[in-house]
Amino acid sequence: MSRTALRICPLCEATCGLTLTIEGTRVTGARGDRDDVFSRGFICPKGASFGAVDGDPDRLRGPLVRRDGELREATWTEAFDAVAAGLRPVVERYGPHAVGVVLGNPNVHTMAGALYPQVLLGALGTRSVFTASTVDQMPKHVSCGLLYGDANAIPVPDLDHTDHLLLIGANPLESNGSLCTAPDFPGKLKALKARGGTLTVIDPRRTRTAKLADRHIAVRPGTDALLLAAMAYVLFDEHLVELGELASRVEGVDELRSAVRDFTPEAVAGSCDVDADEIRALARELAAAPTAAVYGRIGSCTVPHGTLASWLVDVLNILTGNLDRPGGALFPQAATDRTPRPAGPGRGFALGRWHSRVSQYPEAKGELPLSALAEEIDTATAEGEPIRALIVSAANPVLSAPDGARLDKALGSLDFMVGVDPYLNETARHADVVLPPPPPSQSPHHDFAFNTLAVRNQVRYTRPAIPLEPGRMAETEIFARLILAATGMHGADPAAVDTMVIDQTLGKAVKDPNSPVHGRDPHEVAAQLTGDTGPERRLDMMLRLGPYGDGFGVRPDGLTLRQLLAHPHGIDLGPLASRLPQPLKTRSGKVELLPQPIVDDLPRLRQAMSDRADGLVLVGRRHLRSNNSWMHNVPALTGGTNRCTLQIHPDDAERLGVVDGAPVRVKGAGGEVTAPAEITDALRRGVVSLPHGWGHDRPGTRLSHAAADPGVNVNQLLDGSQLDPLSGNAVLNGVPVEVAALTTPL
Repeated sequence: MSRTALRICPLCEATCGLTLTIEGTRVTGARGDRDDVFSRGFICPKGASFGAVDGDPDRLRGPLVRRDGELREATWTEAFDAVAAGLRPVVERYGPHAVGVVLGNPNVHTMAGALYPQVLLGALGTRSVFTASTVDQMPKHVSCGLLYGDANAIPVPDLDHTDHLLLIGANPLESNGSLCTAPDFPGKLKALKARGGTLTVIDPRRTRTAKLADRHIAVRPGTDALLLAAMAYVLFDEHLVELGELASRVEGVDELRSAVRDFTPEAVAGSCDVDADEIRALARELAAAPTAAVYGRIGSCTVPHGTLASWLVDVLNILTGNLDRPGGALFPQAATDRTPRPAGPGRGFALGRWHSRVSQYPEAKGELPLSALAEEIDTATAEGEPIRALIVSAANPVLSAPDGARLDKALGSLDFMVGVDPYLNETARHADVVLPPPPPSQSPHHDFAFNTLAVRNQVRYTRPAIPLEPGRMAETEIFARLILAATGMHGADPAAVDTMVIDQTLGKAVKDPNSPVHGRDPHEVAAQLTGDTGPERRLDMMLRLGPYGDGFGVRPDGLTLRQLLAHPHGIDLGPLASRLPQPLKTRSGKVELLPQPIVDDLPRLRQAMSDRADGLVLVGRRHLRSNNSWMHNVPALTGGTNRCTLQIHPDDAERLGVVDGAPVRVKGAGGEVTAPAEITDALRRGVVSLPHGWGHDRPGTRLSHAAADPGVNVNQLLDGSQLDPLSGNAVLNGVPVEVAALTTPL
């Protein structure tokens, strides 16, 4: 007998509502939930394949512990005994920084990954923290931190109402959106055009998104910041700057005018390979639109000037008066955001509060560059102990970080490593203990991170669609036990972790004059929490303290977990609205348009106008049916056009003697790989493209389908030395490579 259950899809940032068909304990089908308040029935191939992802036979069903050099099945008790025995001696002998923590992209797709890692980091006290952010979006966090005083205050385009949308380095028809949570992004772009709006795409590839555009600019990879700076110059030069209601909330406009005076369209045209008249047209069209939004993503982040490009995206929105107004770029307000405080000066945002031990890279947002992980393990210095133990959660840096071969070797030298991962992948194979979370159908879901980036304010929560299978452990309990084992409290009740967080949070809230529970007894407040589990009680607490919450009885109609459970398709909280100055946490209490770290980095951008290198440059790409390295083991999501090929322009192929489908060798600073050629005029001349997330050819993994068609690891072409200096983000795009045709078939 089959039944249905609702589930929010955790497979990309769109967070679509699903209706699952379940037979027994197996998901046999998935379709879009037409009543979902946010996605309205939209579904992509990943969501439609939810059952195949959920039921992948290669998913680990229980923990593994290394014995006599081999990973073997073990009980949960044995696994956490091994974690405590492996981690605590490292902390006690070498100090907390000798334990590194690596957090991967899937962490933000689960409740456990949102609720527990910060508790783990706080309890450990380590500064050796690395995440997927520094091979992805860290430049956006840094630029927003400098502009607004809060690295998580990221404005998103008001897709449903804008008249003019300019995308740079973004391909939402493949990614479904990123740092902009929007189910049915393709439908929203088509609706924009249907209402007479304009879509402009800046991308070296003619992507599926670019094919929809009214104007497609095939910019030379890595020159995004130059192009955007020239647009800012045009706005000043042609007296098109119009801040509107932002005027009293922005400082540094005159200083910015002086800072961009060298970036004329004529000066940058040769570097960008974009005609000066076209650059001027881009700026004029942006300024002339009734409303407009500029949106940049990974293509403009993972380049040598990623933070400057991310900063200039917001600069253009500000100079045209489109920041914080409907139809422009707005700050979402998630239901679990902290209690809004009154507008006013804040603490601001600081970079470089500490540095990495080997190369002295500055921290950003509490993180060190993932590119530095290998050297932090394998290089001795007088500056402190190397990383001797590692906790890796839902991350595969052997494939996602530059120079995976070096990191692969470094991981083998660790004293101890624990992995939280459903698969034995290229990174987890080095672990001494592997703790596998259950499949998503057996886990609850609420999008803590993505709702702070959503194009419409809403809130949704789904409980597990299928009861936890015997022998499995909830991911939330895995993290709670890991925290206890890593911090000297092994054997304590895992529920104590949630209780501690609740007590600490409410203890601070009752002392905060801006909190709805100010002055109350924290124990009396805690007694009002509902929920069947510790994580649900924490969610209830966050909802009730949040901007829409009931304040624990202060606002009777406010949001609570009970109310949310009574609305299984979610609760619509309304369109995005103007929120300034409340989100600002700068020391001035204003948008600081030209912060000093940006000023200090602009000379490097000026130098880039004369530093153009000859030869081919590399860009990455992704596919609608992929999400980094963690979906290549699902047959339904591979094959067809989702292949690991080197795309190359016909003219470049002819010059190099490359034949479509034949093998080519690609060589970069970090190594070389061999892949089949795919000749296409979708790329501009001088650019080649390899997708990221492939390279499943290492022994010791349990990824049977991925290993049958492993592809190659594009990040092995990088040696990890190229970083955006402000954010520590790896430079993955616009890097020089050599390509040669091979005569031996693959």
